[in-house]
Amino acid sequence: MSETHHGAEDGLIDTIILDVDGTLVDSVYQHVAAWQSAFHDVGLQVPAAEVHRAVGLGADRIVSHLAGDSAEWAVGDEVRKAHDAHFTDLLPHVRELPGVSPLLEWLAQRHTLVVATSGGAEMTESLLAMVEARSVIREVVAGSEVAHTKPAPDLIDTAMQRVGSTNALVLGDSVWDAHSAAASGVPCIGLCCGGTDEAVLRGAGAGWVFHDPQDLLNQRAHSPLGR
Repeated sequence: MSETHHGAEDGLIDTIILDVDGTLVDSVYQHVAAWQSAFHDVGLQVPAAEVHRAVGLGADRIVSHLAGDSAEWAVGDEVRKAHDAHFTDLLPHVRELPGVSPLLEWLAQRHTLVVATSGGAEMTESLLAMVEARSVIREVVAGSEVAHTKPAPDLIDTAMQRVGSTNALVLGDSVWDAHSAAASGVPCIGLCCGGTDEAVLRGAGAGWVFHDPQDLLNQRAHSPLGR
């Protein structure tokens, strides 16, 4: 069971908990291609749209989520290894999303910034190396550091504990980010730049939704960050 934290309405936010894929870097569709290729490598066919909706789940969950428990038992590790190889090949095509570094620099003047991602530590650092303002992120919590990845609250709870936060807010692009935030009792801002539309993000629990980091920066007065 998660701890219950206070949300943005109860006081000043001290920490922003950031997702990476689709939030800071434009990598969601590379993940879709990599997972689809990895499933193909073991003789499984999974539609791209289903893979896209699953991006943001931990790699420990995604095989059974998309192909069933029998696939996880039989080839789960093989699929994950193949995904990582395919995704590494696509890394040169990944870029920082519009407005990310100015947004992070502005946020860091007021908040502690912590990354909490279901991804692995090594790949996460490769992606963060693409972010010009990487130095303002204080801590990184990767999926391997917790018992349960998103949509469980573990990543967010661990990120808050790591920096002594009492009042955090999650910034993410997937329904899994919003579900994880809700499970931890913290509010969530959703971004559509990972390919999930506003209605779906709001339905998953995001209290505010913006197009991308640049849009959030431009409209920060209309978010809890501008108060």
